[in-house]
Amino acid sequence: MNKAKREEIFSRLRAANPRPTTELVYRSPFELLIAVILSAQATDKSVNLATEKLFAVANTPHAILKLGEKGLLPYIQRIGLFRNKAKNIIATCQLLVEKHHGDVPRTREELEQLPGVGRKTANVVLNTAFGEPTIAVDTHIFRVANRTGIAPGKNVVEVEDRLMRLVPEQFRKDAHHWLILHGRYRCKARKPDCPGCPIRDLCEYRHKTKAE
Repeated sequence: MNKAKREEIFSRLRAANPRPTTELVYRSPFELLIAVILSAQATDKSVNLATEKLFAVANTPHAILKLGEKGLLPYIQRIGLFRNKAKNIIATCQLLVEKHHGDVPRTREELEQLPGVGRKTANVVLNTAFGEPTIAVDTHIFRVANRTGIAPGKNVVEVEDRLMRLVPEQFRKDAHHWLILHGRYRCKARKPDCPGCPIRDLCEYRHKTKAE
């Protein structure tokens, strides 16, 4: 994989989806933060179903703290690891109120100090809420980066570092969304849709699937 190939790959992904964004539904940085915390080991669809009802009654740190952990649980109980996530959300809201005047911080260091927020979550918030050119490597992006040869790596940090170094600057801000959507709908784990893939001829995957 060389620079010219990478540029063509992202040019095609951009042409197919000029303004990509997350499939999580949110209206503020805080709503996005809570949705991303809930999305760990859960589908965006299940999170959206939960947050639609939750945010209708509580969509600020103060409002969720007023609900309390017991009041929060019924809204998120169909999401995996919901008890642990409820504890983290309450603790996060407490810190946001105490240290950040209820606002979502705009630095990785401050975000990662919030309970339930790791590097991936921080990157999503920085990118999607604040427009920073960060790339949050989840299972989809890890798979696509390795399978295509765009930025192979042994772990998520290695893949993130290589993507940040190798993705042409003009595409870096939206690369996260293009790659995750490509992995979710086209370059699937079990059986990638190679025949319908817009970057098939550029991808370095050796076991491409054929049309049935």
